[in-house]
Amino acid sequence: MSKRIMTGLYWFLAFEFALGAVTKYWSGDTIFSSAYSVKFVEWGYPSWMRFVVGALEGAAAVLLVIPDKRARFLGATTLMFVLTGAATTHIVNHDPAVESWAAPTHLLVMGLLALANWPADWRDLLRVPTAQTARPPRPSSEMPRVPHLSGNP
Repeated sequence: MSKRIMTGLYWFLAFEFALGAVTKYWSGDTIFSSAYSVKFVEWGYPSWMRFVVGALEGAAAVLLVIPDKRARFLGATTLMFVLTGAATTHIVNHDPAVESWAAPTHLLVMGLLALANWPADWRDLLRVPTAQTARPPRPSSEMPRVPHLSGNP
């Protein structure tokens, strides 16, 4: 797939989840649905949980637009956890399909994006990227001497 198309997809998904994060913080009804402060209580969660979910969605949206595989992987996996909770909540509460289709669909998309940005090594997720500096090799006369284990050189 073209790099421009993929970048557009990341920006579109980031916009969706940033908008979702904003609606979690909105105190009243939104143009999409009733207030999340009421919805979370109806689903059996404390009302403040919407702030946690909104913060996770907002942070993940930012990570999705950073053009780095590690950032996009972390953003996609964060959203996978949030969306797993959302899909499970809709199933447990027997919400109608009209209200429930978005979470599993986005969960599938985030799973594909996480796989596309899968790190080659898990330690790469923790490393801080550094600029590689080329060092000229030392002449053999400057090579450090390593003492022999037997004590005799």
